[in-house]
Amino acid sequence: MPDKIVTPTPRTRAFKGPALSLVGGLLVAFSLPPWGFWPLAIIGVMLFETALGVRSTRRQRLLDGWLFGAAWMYVGMWWMVQLTLPGYIAAGAIFAGGHAVAALVAPSGRWRVIGRPAAHTLVEVVRFSFPFGGVPLASLGISQAGGPLLGIARLGGVILITWVVFQLGFALAGPAPAVPRLVRRRRPSAKGAPHGVFALAAVVIVIVIAAIAPHGSRTGRTITIAAVQGGGEQGTRAEDVPSRVVTERHLEATQSIDPDPNLDLVLWPENVIDINDEPFEGSAVNEAVAAEAARLGVPFAVGVTEDADQTGRGEPGRITNAQVVVTPDGRVTSRYDKVRRVPFGEYVPMRGLLEALGAPVDQVRTNAVAGTEPAVIELPDGTKLGVVISWEVFFGGRAREGVKHGASVIVNPTNGASYTGTVVQTQQVASSRLRAVETGRWVVQAAPTGFSAFVSPSGEVHQRTGVSERAVITREIELRDGRTWYVRIGDGPWIVAVLVVFLVAVWFGGGRAALARRRDARREAPTSSD
Repeated sequence: MPDKIVTPTPRTRAFKGPALSLVGGLLVAFSLPPWGFWPLAIIGVMLFETALGVRSTRRQRLLDGWLFGAAWMYVGMWWMVQLTLPGYIAAGAIFAGGHAVAALVAPSGRWRVIGRPAAHTLVEVVRFSFPFGGVPLASLGISQAGGPLLGIARLGGVILITWVVFQLGFALAGPAPAVPRLVRRRRPSAKGAPHGVFALAAVVIVIVIAAIAPHGSRTGRTITIAAVQGGGEQGTRAEDVPSRVVTERHLEATQSIDPDPNLDLVLWPENVIDINDEPFEGSAVNEAVAAEAARLGVPFAVGVTEDADQTGRGEPGRITNAQVVVTPDGRVTSRYDKVRRVPFGEYVPMRGLLEALGAPVDQVRTNAVAGTEPAVIELPDGTKLGVVISWEVFFGGRAREGVKHGASVIVNPTNGASYTGTVVQTQQVASSRLRAVETGRWVVQAAPTGFSAFVSPSGEVHQRTGVSERAVITREIELRDGRTWYVRIGDGPWIVAVLVVFLVAVWFGGGRAALARRRDARREAPTSSD
């Protein structure tokens, strides 16, 4: 007689599933910078698939999905505590809820190996745009910036990387393509399912195509950029350190640069100049920057915060956050105003309602005005630079827009001085790596207290500074043109493809049968007669 099949008791399943989901989410979180060991993301998804199993109940799937997402988000987005504790709690719960819903609606059985990766990828797609324009930190794409899957970004950006990570994890821990005879002796009902093989084959095809996809092209021209980091203590807000102190630090650091005929541009970080009662152009700070530009004989790209009404870009009481080009004669010849603002950092959504509820909205004294122009600035010689200011580097579409408007280099002026630790800073460097590969361009990141760095089109990081140090990093980099496939097609086709895969998996994984059962039930139901 065959051995008795041992199945987990309800009590065992009630503990094992949630425990595996929780550990799986933690592994995904620790695959992210600053911890950053990329294989943990795939292993974490494998544990999550093991927890979900073949035929878990609706309640079990909801709980497992929520625990997986909560462990991932609450650890990976720990930086948000310093911005808004209520927002941190709410965001983690909402995003974990998305993965709970994905676990619920994805098919079980053999088609789960295709449907589950698609469902959880779609949750991440939503997170890149909702709520408040998206909160894309702690994403699976960021976790892979230091691994061999980074090259996929030039083909399909973060969306495609996300699907590949989920698909690998679910397929490796999912149904076996064939069941050995020895196993069938013990479990006569065991059946193979080749779906995972097809899924893994699709992953291999994506990786191969990404390796040969266009990387952008060389122009034969170069630019030498000096990125200035003024230094200073982290974990400080604007009210803790007067803006003039931050400006002076960057002027002093700039004064250490010797005139060099090969130097083409000096880059300052985001909002290290804060002008309250007058426009930047023509101000004393403008003159100080112009004096250094004249000494070095090159233009400066500096981050400026101004009152919106002083520049004619908004109503009184609001501010603008811009990167401007200052020439040696003091003129401001190009400007880009930040488009994607940080919710609860640069503006407060539903300010009136939250204020009525007693929320500390006064910590963000006013709302920044969102820019409307393309993400580029132009140097006096005609060279165009793509600009992604701080938070914008987490959104692939911003750098993509700059390249579509002719940018041959991407600059990322940023300011993470208000955050302690290095969670935000390291995830931002990882995002710069993603943007570099997606666009086939060099990315130059400049921050007042770290990290500043140069990132090559292949995603390699050069000359990364330390936290809080004063430093000037200088490098000659290529001006590049050409478009990667990601720049050409963006995220839209990949989102549609993942949605189609999900719907197909749901249909063949039980949706068609359920529809047939409902149709048969209606036919067999007795009809009333007069």
